[in-house]
Parts: sequence; C-alpha cells; structure tokens
Amino acid sequence: MDKLSFLEVIAAIAVFVSLLLAVFLLTVKTERKLENRLFAAFLIINAVDISGLFMHLFVDSYNLKAFKISAYLLTMPLFYLYVNAVCYSDFTLKRKHLLHLIPFIVVNLILVPRLYLAEGAAKEDFFTTMWHSPEMLVYQLIGELQFFFYIVGVFLVLKKYREIYLENYTNPNTLLYKWLSQLTVIFLIIHLCIILKNIVRYTQHRDLFIWLNIVAGTVFLLAACWFILKALNYPELFRRIDSTLQPTKDFAETLETENKTDETKSFQIEQLKKFMVEKEPFLNPSLTIQELADQVGIPVRELSVLINHHINQHFFDFVNEYRVKKAMTILKDPTKKEYTVLEILYEVGFNSKSSFHTSFKKYTNQTPTAFRNI
Repeated sequence: MDKLSFLEVIAAIAVFVSLLLAVFLLTVKTERKLENRLFAAFLIINAVDISGLFMHLFVDSYNLKAFKISAYLLTMPLFYLYVNAVCYSDFTLKRKHLLHLIPFIVVNLILVPRLYLAEGAAKEDFFTTMWHSPEMLVYQLIGELQFFFYIVGVFLVLKKYREIYLENYTNPNTLLYKWLSQLTVIFLIIHLCIILKNIVRYTQHRDLFIWLNIVAGTVFLLAACWFILKALNYPELFRRIDSTLQPTKDFAETLETENKTDETKSFQIEQLKKFMVEKEPFLNPSLTIQELADQVGIPVRELSVLINHHINQHFFDFVNEYRVKKAMTILKDPTKKEYTVLEILYEVGFNSKSSFHTSFKKYTNQTPTAFRNI
C-alpha cells in the first residue's frame, strides 16, 4: 500500500468514527442536548473536512470541494460554543452567535466570482491553481487568525470555569477542566501540523506533505477514539456552573469597603470554623458555597471573601481540609480498623477516590494507607 492509499484509509476510518460518534451524541437520551448537538456538529464538520482526502474517489464537483474547504472555518466556532455549553449550565444559543458565521460567509463570497459562478475550463483552471490564488491566500489568513482567536477564547473560558468552580463548589470536577484542556491542546497540535502542511504545500517536498496529512489524520482519529473512551469511562465529566457567578476577586474590593470591621470578620471566621466542626456540613458530598452560606447565616459573597481572601483558601480546599481531618481520625480509630479506605472517603464527604487521595496527600504528605499503618 502506497502513502496516498494509506492516507485515504486513515481518513476514511477517521470520518467513520467521527460520524458514528456524532450519531450517538445526536440520539442518546440526555438532559445535555445542546452540548451534544454542538459537539456532533463539530465532529461532522471535521469529518467533511477530512473527507477531502478521499472525496475525489466519489465526487468530482468543484463547488462541493470548495465548500468542503470553507467549512473548516466552522470548526473552531463550534468547538468554542461547545466548551461554553459544557462549562455553563445556563448557556443557550442566541442570535448574536450567528456572528461566528462571518468568516465562513466572507470566504464563500470571495470564491463566488471565479469559482462558484465560473463554468467549464475557467472553473477547472482556477481549481487547478487555486492554492496559489489571492482568494485562497485570504482564506488561509482568515483561517489562521480565526483559529488562534478561538483557541485563546477557549483557554480563557476554561480558566474562568476552573476559578469559579474552586471558589464555589466542593469536590470540583477537575476531570472536566483537564479533559477539555487536553482536548484543546490536541486540536492545537493538529492545527500546527496543518500549518506546517500548508507551508510545505508551496514547496517541492510532496512526500513530506503527504506524511503531514497522515500525521494530522491519525492524531484526529486517535482524538476521536479517546473522546469515546472518556465519555464511556467518565460520564460524570459534564458538571457545569452558572455563568452569572463571578470570581471572588471581581467583587471582593467592593465588599471590603463596606462597614465590616476586623472584629466582625474575625468573629465570622470563628463562627464559620466552629460551625464546620460541630455541624459537619462537609459530609454532604455536593456541598456548595451557597448552601454553606445559608446554613451558617452569612451572605454568600461575604462568605466567599472570608474563605478566599481572609482564610486564604479556595472553597474546595477549605471544605476538603475538614474532610481529611475527619478521615485521619477514622483511620486512627482502632474500633474502625475494618473500614476500607473507599468506605472512609465516602463517609467523610468525598465522592471520588482520586480527589480523596489528592487532598489527603496534600495535607499529610502521605497516602491514606501509609497514614493508617504508621
């Protein structure tokens, strides 16, 4: 099998896996329909783009091939909207999101005179030298600017998501943050291969151009398979936050200027710590800062500032510290030697083994098992 045939096989498998996953996302019963549909659309557009590597075997339409090329400009807007839909529970599509179509529309309008409206030999001649035409140079410039604009936007969304989650929730689903970050990095790597491929396109290194296509296609295929495995093994990945929540730093200064003396803050901190020890609200694995504020009788924003600025801990660190301390007590209790580590982590409020071990080691520099055996 020569390199071109191998490339076509890789592309065909990638398209099949992508479309199979897209069908699953569109048909699976879930409350999270919007993000599933957005990611399905993202996969379909990528499948259309990759199909160009073997489209010539089945279709000989220049218009369809050109449309396939321009469709690539829809991938990053769809991925950006998908990340927002996954992270924020109240995210909805609005008319303003149609602005994301502008680059795609502009490129297709640019191609109208010399491609879509051309006929016969004129269209064939243009398509033969298309990648050296001013239209395609503009397309590539728009594509690169668009990609890096959205990739930065995605990282900013993830940064804000992680910051808000750590300040407002316990047992934060860092798997979601890590997974989306890894997925974004993979797309960045694929795009760097595409950039290099486009540069090599204008040289005489045809073999290198083909190999770069193979690398990009293989990485995308592996990424699609990886997504399937993640979705199957970690269905809890999709835990979202309210986009109206703000990082504490955005309102801390305002609250600090209000009439809150140091004595009042110290009293609130002591009141909070006493409440944590006596009432043990941390035993609730899904405890949020809003719920704790209601229980302790402190306005939620004041409580957020107290924990994040005056106690100098993220909310999840603050709560997990009490969980770890209770776990340490149980691990050293001779009457509870029969308790397994898994039973203990659930008893003290953790809901995953990984988060328990991470927090326990953070506070004790030991694993739970090693701590128990001392």
